[in-house]
Amino acid sequence: MNCLSPSILAADFTRLGEQVAAIENCGAQYLHFDVMDGLFVPNISFGMPVLRSLRAHTNLMMDVHLMIQDPARYIAQVAACGADIITVHAEACTDLNHAVDLIKERDLLAGVALSPATPLSVLTYILHRIDMVLIMTVNPGQGGQPLIPYTLDKVRDLKKIIDRKGLKTDIEVDGGIHFENLETVLDAGANVIVAGSTIFHGDIEENTSRMLEMMK
Repeated sequence: MNCLSPSILAADFTRLGEQVAAIENCGAQYLHFDVMDGLFVPNISFGMPVLRSLRAHTNLMMDVHLMIQDPARYIAQVAACGADIITVHAEACTDLNHAVDLIKERDLLAGVALSPATPLSVLTYILHRIDMVLIMTVNPGQGGQPLIPYTLDKVRDLKKIIDRKGLKTDIEVDGGIHFENLETVLDAGANVIVAGSTIFHGDIEENTSRMLEMMK
């Protein structure tokens, strides 16, 4: 099943509740939170208070992407704020298996994110334990970047591995996804699409509905 996960990083925070309601009413399934710490990535975004506030006002799946160093420190707090999916970066974990354990212990979906140049081989011994792999199609830490073409080869290769192993792991992509390249991204094997600027810049209802229609 294809799912749309609009990233609030591109939203207007003075109208955040209204904009989240708009994408939910249009049929989006997930809501993507890009949490940045200024260490693992150069920028700082937002944290638990935003997640907690929105959790009380939406039924969307809370898709929390931790772009932070040593994310295991915060998994309990993020879970308590209402996350449904917690994704950690393989590059940021001192013990990736432990981080996944902490997510699973809370009966949440566990994701592992890979930056563009990180090889799929880091997933070899953990792929069977996780629910989603997030392939970053831009360098993490800043919205509005163009998609890096070679990352779609990673998506294709990952899809082959998942199919060969008989797994049901979702493949999420994040960065530079827009109407012109969406079909190519889906054809590569991705089924969870993160979109920020494409959704929140302009007519949100029209953008959300159009992207969902293309994803059918």
